[in-house]
Amino acid sequence: MAVDEADKREKYVKPLFELTEQKEGIKDLQMETAVVGNSTRYYVMAVTPTRLYSFTGIGSLELASHAVIIHLTIALNYSSTSGDENFVENKGFLDYSKLGDSGIKPRSFALSEFHFLLLIGDKIKVVNRISQQMVEELVIDNTPETSRGIIGLCSDASTGLFYAYDESSIFQVSTSDEGRDMWQVYLDMNHYAAALSHCRNPFQRDQVYLVQADAAFAAKEYYIAASFYAKMNYIISFEEISLKFISIGEQDALRTFLLRRLDNLTKDDKMQITMISTWATELYLDKINRLLLEDTTGTTTNSVTEPNSSEYRSIVNEFRAFLSDSKDVLDEATTMRLLESYGRVDELVYFAGLKEEYEIVVHHYIQQGEAKKALEVLQRSNVPVDLVYKFAPDLIMLDAYETVESWMMVRNKLNPGKLIPAMMRYVSEPHAKNETHEVIKYLEFCVKDLDNEDPGVHNLLLSLYAKKEDETQLLQFLDTKFGKGQTNGPEFFYDPKYALRLCLQEKRMRACVRIYSMMSMHEEAVALALKVDLELAKAEADKVEDDEELRKKLWLKVAKHVIEQEKGVKRENIKKAIEFLSETNNLLKIEDILPFFPDFVLIDDFKEEICKSLKDYNSQIEQLKQEMDDATRGADNIRSDIGALAQRYTVIDREQDCGVCRRKILTVGGLHQVGRSYTSVGHMAPFYVFPCGHAFHANCLIGHITRCSSQAQAERILDLQKRLSLMDRKAAKDNGASVNGESIMSTTPVDKLRSQLDDAVASECPFCGDLMIKEISQPFILPEESDEKASWEIKPQPATQKILPMTMSI
Repeated sequence: MAVDEADKREKYVKPLFELTEQKEGIKDLQMETAVVGNSTRYYVMAVTPTRLYSFTGIGSLELASHAVIIHLTIALNYSSTSGDENFVENKGFLDYSKLGDSGIKPRSFALSEFHFLLLIGDKIKVVNRISQQMVEELVIDNTPETSRGIIGLCSDASTGLFYAYDESSIFQVSTSDEGRDMWQVYLDMNHYAAALSHCRNPFQRDQVYLVQADAAFAAKEYYIAASFYAKMNYIISFEEISLKFISIGEQDALRTFLLRRLDNLTKDDKMQITMISTWATELYLDKINRLLLEDTTGTTTNSVTEPNSSEYRSIVNEFRAFLSDSKDVLDEATTMRLLESYGRVDELVYFAGLKEEYEIVVHHYIQQGEAKKALEVLQRSNVPVDLVYKFAPDLIMLDAYETVESWMMVRNKLNPGKLIPAMMRYVSEPHAKNETHEVIKYLEFCVKDLDNEDPGVHNLLLSLYAKKEDETQLLQFLDTKFGKGQTNGPEFFYDPKYALRLCLQEKRMRACVRIYSMMSMHEEAVALALKVDLELAKAEADKVEDDEELRKKLWLKVAKHVIEQEKGVKRENIKKAIEFLSETNNLLKIEDILPFFPDFVLIDDFKEEICKSLKDYNSQIEQLKQEMDDATRGADNIRSDIGALAQRYTVIDREQDCGVCRRKILTVGGLHQVGRSYTSVGHMAPFYVFPCGHAFHANCLIGHITRCSSQAQAERILDLQKRLSLMDRKAAKDNGASVNGESIMSTTPVDKLRSQLDDAVASECPFCGDLMIKEISQPFILPEESDEKASWEIKPQPATQKILPMTMSI
């Protein structure tokens, strides 16, 4: 029926559905709506005495479809867009005839969350909806006498309250925690999930788990029972549960119980976790052993007893996963003892790796001959480097190539000196001739690539080179200056004495010669080289360049060896010995080597060389004579110059000025004389005249030189001047003075001091010599002239100063 909202009149009536299956009246009708997107969804329910009809659809009532279900619960799906799905759940009948009262039909009823409230006569009976058992009966006995009794029941859906009413009164039926026993109701009906959802405390949950566990245990489903037993914490003890499985020999179910119990423990239960984990470990080991020891003639097939069987591999993998998960809670020592006692070496190594006990892991791999795996463990960043040194001897013997490659890979992280014992052990073993010597490869890497300076490393490498028949690498090593370029560092880091002793022991003579030479033992080097190779001896003799006498001595050794080798044979061999002189670059003469020849050698064999030597001496004598003549002429010239020096003079113009004070040089009086030992004319002050033409008063020159010289030179000049003045006064006091103040005698000490003073101040003209050149580096303005410099600075005028115009009239 459509009703107009404006005038509230019926517009039209249209039938939607007619009950054709069974002619009975509709007792109640209820409709709900829900908004779905931009449309409206309708839910309509119609109740007949025997059936429940439901209608749902989107759009308008005209499009609604229907379904027929008897039910007790409605599940509305608001997100669905179709209109024909079933939304009725938990359907069922309530046979009220079982409630007593001779099958009297209820006159009214109400529905709570878990119960039916039925009005039968003057009684309100409360029936559990799930178990359909009556839980309470309410009798209303305070109704007025005039009342005909309770008429009906109704409920307030918003407040959850129930009301009973008669003709004149309303009675409220209160509910209090009606779901408190629902877990037991569901449990009695074996609805375990629903029972758990309604449990209010751990004790109730434990009872639900216990019923499930006991049922599974009775049905011999021990794994399921173990899972449920593991969830209980209060009503049955851990020991009692464990004994249930032990008594029937169900070790696997017991292990499952322990593992599930671990899952339910908190981190605070550390002791329980450790103990249960240890017990589970032993059960795992027992299971693995039982699989290995199972009798193949029994019920178990051969595939189970095979170590590679699927069940065996599965339990081993499961055990390893358990060890990985429990590594932080298992006691390390106890677990390792268990693994060792059961002979599970692989699992022991696995657990040791989890606990970072890498020593055990590496030791196991070495025992198995798996050097590469052991090296992979040692290369981990968190493995202590000391383990690398500890296992180096075993690993290099097991696989030298892989071991050395791993050492080279880590570069500077290892100290090669600590690996020497391992390398020595490897060296002591016999090796094939064509085999690559891994120790030499590693030592060369340390020395050449890592610039290692450890003497032990260099000595070991040298010893390995010395044992080779080919001396090429040994000689190259000795010639290489590994310390070259270092400040105040050695050129080599090996012990030369050890190297010499080793090379002598291995009869590596060329190397010995090289070591003698490096130790500056040139005589020994040449002597040993003569036993090996004459050319080597010559090269060693030529190495001494800064000591001519020693070089000649070494060449004499070589010459003596050559002559002794050639004597007693043919005359041409003697000539070959004499020709050796030409190789010494005139360092040796024929007379130097004559004592080495035997007495029976004829003079004719030396005639040519003796004549050549005599000619050389003759030319040297002539050269010496020429040099003597030149020296004589030079001495004569010097004596002549000395004689002329006494007569040397220069002419001074009477207008010439002093280079310092700019006064006339020939000014008479007024000037302070430096000393009485200076010869002066009349009252003129002593002065200096240089060949360049510059002239200076003595006092001015001394003052100028003192100012421009270093402090030490200035102090020396002043000291000479002071001492000269003192000696002049003393001489004047002892012998008297002339009218002009000149000394009447010249003593040798005075002349010596005056000569020293002249050399200090008048060795060169201060304007033309080095002193003037050095003055270029001096500042133009001296530090003591700073005040004078500051006085010439132009200062800005104050801002407040005003310049007034000034008018001048002429």
